[in-house]
Amino acid sequence: MSAPTDATAKKTPLHEVHVGLGANLVDFAGHLMPLRYGSETAEHTAVRTSAGLFDLSHMGEIFLSGPQAAAALDYALVGNLSALAVGRARYTMICDAAGGVLDDLIVYRVADETFLVVANAANSATVRSELLARSEGYETAVDDRSESYGLIAIQGPRAHEILAGITDAPLGELKYYAIMAGRVAGIDTLIARTGYTGEDGFELFVAHTDAVRLWQALAEAGGEDLRPAGLSARDTLRLEAGMPLYGNELSTETTPYDAGLGRVVKLDKPGDFVGKTVFTALSQTPPGRTLVGLVTRGRRVPRHGYDVVTSDGTPCGVVTSGAPSPTLGHPIAMAYLNTGVDTDGLAVDVRGRPEPAEVVALPFYKRS
Repeated sequence: MSAPTDATAKKTPLHEVHVGLGANLVDFAGHLMPLRYGSETAEHTAVRTSAGLFDLSHMGEIFLSGPQAAAALDYALVGNLSALAVGRARYTMICDAAGGVLDDLIVYRVADETFLVVANAANSATVRSELLARSEGYETAVDDRSESYGLIAIQGPRAHEILAGITDAPLGELKYYAIMAGRVAGIDTLIARTGYTGEDGFELFVAHTDAVRLWQALAEAGGEDLRPAGLSARDTLRLEAGMPLYGNELSTETTPYDAGLGRVVKLDKPGDFVGKTVFTALSQTPPGRTLVGLVTRGRRVPRHGYDVVTSDGTPCGVVTSGAPSPTLGHPIAMAYLNTGVDTDGLAVDVRGRPEPAEVVALPFYKRS
């Protein structure tokens, strides 16, 4: 993230709303995005205890449609998208031929022959390009509609109640990792239920021209129980929930097996797919490193790129994400550790000083 540069960074449909709310705007993946509106801790806490409102309009929305859309996705991605029922979603990845992760994705089957692929903003162009190349020879059209959509998320224990007040869509029938069409505040909306915070919540895909009206309707419906939240809160929320971030836990230098996500690679699906030979070998060989959770009890915080060291100071891993946990009250981190390392006496090298660290199971936080 960097300071905003109006001449180069794109503005989301909600830009003026963020300015009016006094947001601290930064350049994130080529978009001017709210880092925080005030206290990032207060925004984080609102999502855990009530509800938060996020602008996700920087994400990519790429549609594949046609009689062989499912087959094209089966070849292009590591998942078995042909088996996905209409109205359901799946977390998956697009990888290169060597097994490196190009992006992690959520794919929604919105109709029998139509899929919506949601890509991370920084990787959207790569995903579009790869899908176009990998779908050659299949009866499918690849249509990048990222510029046409606004995407708003409402997350937290009161999200359902707030959204239900302004829609007649049967939210109670919408399962986790599912999507339906409905009207919210009179606006045609694709309503999804996935989330990136560890809380229940909804993602609302609307025409970019309707994004401001939808945000305002949600804000009015939520009142003091709904707080706008920026990228900082989103990052600490997803970290507590043990969810990977592309560029930190995932990259072309990591495979799904490194990240403990080998389950998303469906080796038993029919036909070939990009990277299948490599993944078949990887599935039979323990990875050279493992993604783990770390907790520290001091005040010094493990940060991205810090070395993890053994009791004698030997580097044995690297922190991928780290922050103070507002919910838990102490620093937490995710890190890659070399396989087979003795985890007794581990520490994180925080600016030249070892901070004792304990390996714990992920996620750090689960909602009750």
